[in-house]
Amino acid sequence: MGHWLHQNIVEPGKLPLLLALSAFVLTFAVTRFVTRMIRAGKGPFRDITPGGVHIHHVVPGVVLSVVGGFGAVASGRQGMAAGICAVVFGVGAGLVLDEFALILHLDDVYWTEEGRRSVEVVVLTASLVLLVLAGFSPLGVDELSGDEQQDRLGVVLSYGGNFGFVLIALFKGKARMAVIGTLVPLIAFIAAVRLARPASPWARRLYRNRHRARARALLRAYHHDVRWAGPRRRFQDLIGGAPDRTPLPGPPPEP
Repeated sequence: MGHWLHQNIVEPGKLPLLLALSAFVLTFAVTRFVTRMIRAGKGPFRDITPGGVHIHHVVPGVVLSVVGGFGAVASGRQGMAAGICAVVFGVGAGLVLDEFALILHLDDVYWTEEGRRSVEVVVLTASLVLLVLAGFSPLGVDELSGDEQQDRLGVVLSYGGNFGFVLIALFKGKARMAVIGTLVPLIAFIAAVRLARPASPWARRLYRNRHRARARALLRAYHHDVRWAGPRRRFQDLIGGAPDRTPLPGPPPEP
């Protein structure tokens, strides 16, 4: 295990990326735990409101991301300084993307339906970084035999082909399958060969004059959404907490 870690993580210079990813995921998990405790009124956690101004955690997140990013550029990919900067950047990125929906809408939508975008972006980011981290680097690694170089070339070609399927899935409007497909190539292949979502760039360009394909895409998207909307929402609620439910409007007042 130690030899594999040194050859595939340390020697290619991926240790800072591993540290950044670990800090990113851990920061998101801890932040969601704290915000859920604040929401429930449990524990010693409270919002930071100096002078009556609510300081969102995206603010220290931006500062840490800037410090860690510039520090990582200055320190390179080796040494303790690179690892420390990677952790600082991972913590900052976790804080920032946990409030991605706030940045997108320029409004405090953390516990609303729109706030689910933050969870989706965090999962997407972690999956893509994990894909980059898991990919073996055929360059920058010393003392490889001919068989090892051939194996690494095969891995690179496999990842390149799968990346193509992921791009097709994205153009077909299947972002979630594309994210899962970065780790499970079969999912990306299935998403790439099946019909596109009706509102996707692929459908708008290629189904414009194919009325039958457009109708089939609409019907399939409807059945898919009905089937998976509930489980998807429960998974998002498990990770990020359930959003506030908008109360139904009451009866109109009597004249």
